[in-house]
Amino acid sequence: MTTTGTKPRTRQDDKPFDFNLDAVEPEGDLEPFVVHWQNTRFTFTHVQALDCWELIEKATGGETEVVLGTFQIALGDQYTEFRKHPLPQYKLMPLFRAWLTNCGVDPDTGGPLTAS
Repeated sequence: MTTTGTKPRTRQDDKPFDFNLDAVEPEGDLEPFVVHWQNTRFTFTHVQALDCWELIEKATGGETEVVLGTFQIALGDQYTEFRKHPLPQYKLMPLFRAWLTNCGVDPDTGGPLTAS
């Protein structure tokens, strides 16, 4: 039995690449989101500035695990201090929604906020 593989297509041009990811810039300001909690200021990195690979790793659980994992990435070194304070469940989603809204993300659709 012989197998024949297909040869990879070769480019007929001299372009070094098709898309320069290094040139991509954010569409808006990536201002951090600052929260006052238990007499401490906590700074959440803008959601669009988070490392997508870390976000994908955190997205394996349910909704609460995803939210907490995202907070862990967004807070960075402040996450341990943030977790020292009990956080009632009724505050978790309003905080998440406020952060997304501040970042220009519609919390219901995950898409960009649109002016009404």
